[in-house]
Amino acid sequence: MKIGTMLRMGVICALALSLGAQGRVQAQESWHGSGSALSIPRSALMQPGQLNMMLAARDAGKPLVLQVGSHLLFQEAHISGAEYAGPASQDSGLGELRARVAPLPRSSPIVIYCGCCPWNRCPNIAPAYKLLRDMGFIRLKVLYLANNFGADWVDKGFPVERGE
Repeated sequence: MKIGTMLRMGVICALALSLGAQGRVQAQESWHGSGSALSIPRSALMQPGQLNMMLAARDAGKPLVLQVGSHLLFQEAHISGAEYAGPASQDSGLGELRARVAPLPRSSPIVIYCGCCPWNRCPNIAPAYKLLRDMGFIRLKVLYLANNFGADWVDKGFPVERGE
């Protein structure tokens, strides 16, 4: 990854943490958990290589991939075919996510990801996971990005799109 991109991602992470701290207080009021990505069960996690293979397959069972973090990060680069669903650390982002998935059958395969920060500091992924589980989605997976989207997806050469 280029140094300029790494610096931008660091700024994005800091901004997401700052904004997330404001919205996370409100999001956690409705969630009686830690609000940490570490609270997501291992069985719900998906590795980047696994998602890449699933998206490259020619079958019709591809999941809906939703980015639930910073819009700036989404514009910089996102998983090919992913949709932006709002920053889940904020009530407005949870509202966008809820509206996007509300009409879907609860058996729809969905993968959510953020990648703004190291996994244990992400303010977005746990509230998004909690919302979708509470809505009854049974084929929900969370993309495990240990470091960030750049290091764990882009630098591995997996397909990305840029812009909206």
